Amino acid sequence: MPAVGTSLARTDGPSKVTGQARYVADMVVPGTLFARTIRSSIPRGRITGVRFELDDGFTVVTAADVPGHNRVALIADDQPCLADGRVEHAEEPIALLAHADRLALARAVVHVAYAPEPACLDPRDSAEMFKRIEIAKGSLEQGFAAADLIVEGEYRTGHQEQLYIEPHGVIATPEDGGITVAGSLQCPYYVHKALCVLLGLPPHRVRVVQTETGGGFGGKEDYPSIIAGHAALLAWKARQPVAVLYDRQEDMAATTKRHPAVIRHRTGLTRDGRLVAMDIDVLLDGGAYTTLSPVVLSRACLHATGAYRCDHVRIRGRVAKTNTPPNGAFRGFGAPQALFAAEVHMDRAAEALGLDPVALRERNLLRPGDTTATGQVLMDDCSAGAVLAEAVHRTDFRARREALRGTSRGIGLALFFHGAGFTGSGETMLASRASLELTPTGVRVLASSTEIGQGTRTALAQIVAEATALDPSAVEVAAADTAIVPDSGPTVASRTCMVVGNILRRCGETLRRRLGSLTPEQYLRRHGPLVVSEQYERPAGLEWDDVTYRGSAYGCYGYGCDVAEVEVDPDTGAVRVIALTAVIDVGRAINPGLVRGQIEGGSAQGVGYAVLEDVVMREGRMANAQLTNYAIPTTLDTPAMDVVLLEHPYAHGPYGAKGVGEIPINGPAPAIVNAIRTTGLDLRDIPATPERVLEASCASR
Repeated sequence: MPAVGTSLARTDGPSKVTGQARYVADMVVPGTLFARTIRSSIPRGRITGVRFELDDGFTVVTAADVPGHNRVALIADDQPCLADGRVEHAEEPIALLAHADRLALARAVVHVAYAPEPACLDPRDSAEMFKRIEIAKGSLEQGFAAADLIVEGEYRTGHQEQLYIEPHGVIATPEDGGITVAGSLQCPYYVHKALCVLLGLPPHRVRVVQTETGGGFGGKEDYPSIIAGHAALLAWKARQPVAVLYDRQEDMAATTKRHPAVIRHRTGLTRDGRLVAMDIDVLLDGGAYTTLSPVVLSRACLHATGAYRCDHVRIRGRVAKTNTPPNGAFRGFGAPQALFAAEVHMDRAAEALGLDPVALRERNLLRPGDTTATGQVLMDDCSAGAVLAEAVHRTDFRARREALRGTSRGIGLALFFHGAGFTGSGETMLASRASLELTPTGVRVLASSTEIGQGTRTALAQIVAEATALDPSAVEVAAADTAIVPDSGPTVASRTCMVVGNILRRCGETLRRRLGSLTPEQYLRRHGPLVVSEQYERPAGLEWDDVTYRGSAYGCYGYGCDVAEVEVDPDTGAVRVIALTAVIDVGRAINPGLVRGQIEGGSAQGVGYAVLEDVVMREGRMANAQLTNYAIPTTLDTPAMDVVLLEHPYAHGPYGAKGVGEIPINGPAPAIVNAIRTTGLDLRDIPATPERVLEASCASR
């Protein structure tokens, strides 16, 4: 039986189901102190004094105790690990406490005095931008001159909390003149770099180990560098292990979220529904510090047109500084915001033209040979037409839409795409490496790509098994430990299977040739140890200019089409999503069961984004940082799902695989809002809470 294309059971399934898997909160390190973070209570101002009322046995760390550079090393150099003299957002870390007794830690009193300053809490009022982007194609003037109709609209999306099952947690241990940090994280080498800068240590003195991790969704991409830094600073000063373990309330209040967006479209169309001009403005709320906002803005702008061709396009994007907790990575990374606006706008355009929304999409969708707004020529794996046709056929969309007309039920669809891998020259700059080490019973995978619940260990083992002709059970995946594994890049951007998997495929094919007819045990006895390493190689024909935003933004795109059926309660405004069909082109499904799980999970997260998950901000703080009043879909809220996998192989993915981790979250929100539209309600903001639905209902009367 081939290893690839088979729904093998997850290798980590038994340990997680039986409770044997050890998460960071399960770890017992002798002599561990527990930590508490003292945070700002105001959104902006100067710190005029800090006074501690502490018993004996406390370790205290402030910015003055940082031995290296008091910055969170990421894209920009603007975020302190601990506030030094001023704060830029509520919940900003000011001081750290550690004690062996958790009760004593909770009783400790710290007084922080401030001189408050005016705060900017709305990105539309901000005068400071972290990043600006402009993408241009053709001539807007020429495009609008050819238009018979111009449709305009503004669309808004809110924060969204990642709400991984396991809150943030790390344990830092000083040893051998350096520091070891173990914790729940996505990107070990991001944390490694940040700790070297913060502590002023050479790389060989810093070790980062990923423990079993209960979900990430991007929330454990950048933020672990902060929490690891806090634990390391305390451990460095105390010369003892220190555990920083957030509870749910602190995790929700203090950590990064999805960027809120305000997106404006001005679109020119001919009477027969051909797109001739697209003028799009994207504004994101970055929060108080840069974090990953420039990259989130980049992906938002690159997906802003939707999966459509147009000769005359201008996309202007900016991400604003506000005095709210910084926003960061979240599954989809800017694309869900942009595609929500694009797809809701397309339904409004179809309505204005008196056209079937399917027909408008069929007329304009991307096809092989078409060029994107950056001038990228799409290859034969471009499958926008195929996913749309399958979704419409499978749901009998047109007939069902007609049957529901005039009722409290509606049906809507959304066509979408997602660029897999780092944007532009990102993969080349990462220069990711991975290795295979021969063992007496098979091979061991050496890569820093992390298992965060998506099935990485299983999928990579299947790719390697296919390449080496070994049984998958003979493939071991090493722990993501910077002392052991090379830097294969971060576990983000739908790149693990597609990019790292392809590096490992090449390793496997080389190792298979080296083995010849020998078993691993025979080879080791005869020749000694064998480690095969490979580095990312950019496919031929991919060129990108980071300054002009011209060229191939991504190696490939996945395509999808969601159809959602909803019921709207006319009295309460509550929206119930009854059914969701997701048709996704995955290139090649390495493990169809895992792929379906990814799509179901991402789609459920998209349902929450659409109708439930409302982060309430008051004076720059999250006012509902509890699961009692921040609602996510439960089993009862999650609709029946029909997941359809299409396979249009990508030539440079392992056995044709494309990235699939992020694309499922792009479709549910616009499909659901478009379904609500068919009941007569003009919604342009999400989440579609009962309050917003009732407001739209009043406006429609």
